[in-house]
Amino acid sequence: MEKVKNLLVALDLSSIDNHLIEYSSFLAEKLAIENVYFVHNIKKYEISDLFEEELQNVNLDQLIGDELNDKIDSRFTAKANWEVLISEDSNTESLIHYIANKYQINLVLIGNKTTKDGTGVVTTKLLRLLKCSILTVPKTDEINLDKVWVATDFSSHSRKSFFFVEELRNKITIKLNSIHIYHIPIQFSPYVVGDAAITKIETHLKQKAAKFFKKLAVTEPDESEFLFAKDKSIGQKFLLEIEKRKPNLIVLSDKGGSNISSLLIGSLTEELFNESLSSPLLVVK
Repeated sequence: MEKVKNLLVALDLSSIDNHLIEYSSFLAEKLAIENVYFVHNIKKYEISDLFEEELQNVNLDQLIGDELNDKIDSRFTAKANWEVLISEDSNTESLIHYIANKYQINLVLIGNKTTKDGTGVVTTKLLRLLKCSILTVPKTDEINLDKVWVATDFSSHSRKSFFFVEELRNKITIKLNSIHIYHIPIQFSPYVVGDAAITKIETHLKQKAAKFFKKLAVTEPDESEFLFAKDKSIGQKFLLEIEKRKPNLIVLSDKGGSNISSLLIGSLTEELFNESLSSPLLVVK
């Protein structure tokens, strides 16, 4: 796996900024990250014309930069180098994409907000633009990685998620769960759903998982779970499990396989990426 050397943190002067700064400090310390870039985009076009006169002699870049530097200086305790980057761009996603390429960013950290807190920069467009991994973090009281879930469909793409997590396991103690959610194609479900059928499917999936992990040069998960979605979609079932059990981190690859009963990572990733999750979500590119 590519080591996370450079981290980009997107800030927007909202209430979640303090949490993102503290979370980035935690990651920088645990992963021995070398450089952290805190990025804020000033959207001057959103400022009402009513305040144009009041702001014409105000250096917003300087004021916002000073405010962010003070916040970071008091909350970022890791030994990594850090820098604040202030810009004015009409498109925040494009700006983050540009900076991620320019500074060879390995991981982008953004806030996952509830609707009442604003929209932030969590958009599918950003997910598609970035070539590096992206981590969305909700505002929570806990900052730890004790319970980590990796969603897998046993495809070659989902291997990347386990390689990423292996880097974590080499540095900190975590409990790793491999999660596979499956369903039966609707046209066959009236004929094959039943306890015997479910047992047969899960036996097949366990054999598939054993072959998958045998080929991977990583430590096997502490637990492998196979969850039947029943009458729910894969995404609905996964969301229910997340909200009920609240893992400290969910890891998905950006693409997946196409097996008809598999957890289709690509579509699931986009679905979860646009949700206000209670747990951090890491999309591994």
